[in-house]
Amino acid sequence: MAETAVRGGTGFGAPSVPAQRDRRARWKDGRLVLGVLLVALTGLAGAKLLSAADDTTSIWAAKRDIPAGQKLTADDLTTARVRFTNTEDAGRYVAADAELNGLVLTRAVDAGEFVPRDAAVSEADNDRTELPLSVATGRLPSDTAAGDEVDVWVVPKDANQPAKPLWLEVRVLQIDAVKGVAGGSARRQVLIGLSESDLRRLPAGLSAMSSGEPVLVRQGS
Repeated sequence: MAETAVRGGTGFGAPSVPAQRDRRARWKDGRLVLGVLLVALTGLAGAKLLSAADDTTSIWAAKRDIPAGQKLTADDLTTARVRFTNTEDAGRYVAADAELNGLVLTRAVDAGEFVPRDAAVSEADNDRTELPLSVATGRLPSDTAAGDEVDVWVVPKDANQPAKPLWLEVRVLQIDAVKGVAGGSARRQVLIGLSESDLRRLPAGLSAMSSGEPVLVRQGS
């Protein structure tokens, strides 16, 4: 009859060694999860970097010197991607997706120069007669810019006389910085474009402004 060997006289067999397989498997699973998280975080960081790197605006720049009065075509231009600090600065230049058909330069643009929006006007605006106005800073919107459409009124120096309109919906072709020292003496030089029908009222308009102050009114969009 066969006998089973016992240890320590307890009557029980030798205890089995605990398996370590499950513990190693859990450790491997945790490392796998950590790796997945690292990959996901790296992907998010890369996406943010790509988004920031593409935070630019595409505008037109002159490929060569373009004289005033020339129609703009894609052959004269090249695109440039520029990072502007705000949308107002970006709006000063002709966007690369803008329609060029019919745009004419009102001044020369040098090779490599970004095409200013106030220098590229439609042929109809280019044919208008230019009239310079000296306007007190308090008598026009502070952010008036080239390309805006305004109504021109005149306020007589005689307080008993009512203000009256001279021209409606005329385009601002150019506007310069503030002239003067401060307060009421500060003025801005504004160049407006008059159509053929506007010219009929030019003598009366000049007469009215000789005894009054022009005021520019811009209609809301």
